[in-house]
Amino acid sequence: MRIAVGARSDTGLVRQNNEDRFAVDLSLNLYILCDGMGGQAAGEVASKLGVDIILEHCRQAATNPHLEMAGAYQPEFSAPTNRLASGIRLSNQAIHEAAGQQASTSGMGSTVVAAEINENILSIAHVGDSRIYRCAEGELRQLTQDHSLVMEQVRRGLITREEAEQSELANVIMRALGAEETVQVDLDEHWVNEGDQILLCSDGLTRLVSDAQIAPILAEPWTPQQACERLVELANEQGGEDNITVVLVRLLPPPPLSRWKKALRSILGGNRVWPN
Repeated sequence: MRIAVGARSDTGLVRQNNEDRFAVDLSLNLYILCDGMGGQAAGEVASKLGVDIILEHCRQAATNPHLEMAGAYQPEFSAPTNRLASGIRLSNQAIHEAAGQQASTSGMGSTVVAAEINENILSIAHVGDSRIYRCAEGELRQLTQDHSLVMEQVRRGLITREEAEQSELANVIMRALGAEETVQVDLDEHWVNEGDQILLCSDGLTRLVSDAQIAPILAEPWTPQQACERLVELANEQGGEDNITVVLVRLLPPPPLSRWKKALRSILGGNRVWPN
């Protein structure tokens, strides 16, 4: 499956430094985004640790499928999905240990969303309130659940989603990398098709730009990079109160020649050598 990707990270209009970090590895179809938190530059340290460790762990596993997993293997999910969870657990441990080593990094932490595409299977793993969306056939749907205080209240029916968005406690998260020695990682898998778009984003986007505003941008005939630029621009137009990071993955159809070859194979059968 062919894939096109765009990405943009912006400090925003209020913050002095950017505590968001992302990584894209096209050889693995792997996408990671972390939103750090902590005093001074501690958030930047946490988000960098998060991204770097997950990325390196998955790269090592690509060359050594028998690489030891961190944490229990969940058989209801595929090996790639479990590998994402393993990388996140390792990053949690590293951030937690680093936070205790000096006063400047005490209490630092990070959110994380990670996605990997294998054939038509989308593996996702996350901790915190950064989000992953899927846009398919014009419909935008959030695939992750925010690990935040207000969204937990929404799930329990105590407040509405609209009240949650206006709450002064909207930035209080209940789960983050580095907060504890171990972390619970939410996993999921989805079947994806040609034309689908997968959006990873930090809350610097979603606190200011609603789902109803995001969907039309993804529907425009822009490249993924142009769509990312517009999403960041819109968040800044509406206040830019936090760092804003977006990664947009678009699943493209195969080139026409490849479709022709596939059709011929299905008609003629057998294993044949075809010219490039």
